[in-house]
Amino acid sequence: MKNLISTFLFISFTISCGIYSFNGASISKETKTITVKYFSNSASTIQPILSQLMTEKLKDYFTQQTNLSIIEDDGDLIFEGDITKYEIKPMAIQSNEIAGQNRLTISVKVDFKNNYEDEFNFSHTFSRYKDYESDQNFSEIEEVLMNEITNEIIEDIFNKSVVNW
Repeated sequence: MKNLISTFLFISFTISCGIYSFNGASISKETKTITVKYFSNSASTIQPILSQLMTEKLKDYFTQQTNLSIIEDDGDLIFEGDITKYEIKPMAIQSNEIAGQNRLTISVKVDFKNNYEDEFNFSHTFSRYKDYESDQNFSEIEEVLMNEITNEIIEDIFNKSVVNW
């Protein structure tokens, strides 16, 4: 019976505090809003839809994973970003000096401000890549690769900003 009461009190306490969720986010109960500013693109190779994709995916991820409301300016949490790399490099050079694989790398510099907990503010570059066979037509797989990479970067941004374990 003591264990049941202890478990009930623990669950009641964590739910009433409003700072923990089942996705691992640790957001103070004062935090109600988020602002995601448009991600600019300063990469040497510009992919036209990448800025919009990153911006909207970050908004969508926070909407799905938290109860925070998206607002245009002055949110409790503020994200600003710049795409710094969109690069394709040959990998796995074979004996005939032809690449067996290529690698698409995307890097995004993110400035995060938490208006309630300054110790969580950061400026950090997130980078992810995907390899693909060099005999594949890049234009046919580019969107799939971009979506996979941006999903991983968005998860990294979420984890660094609100999953403070």
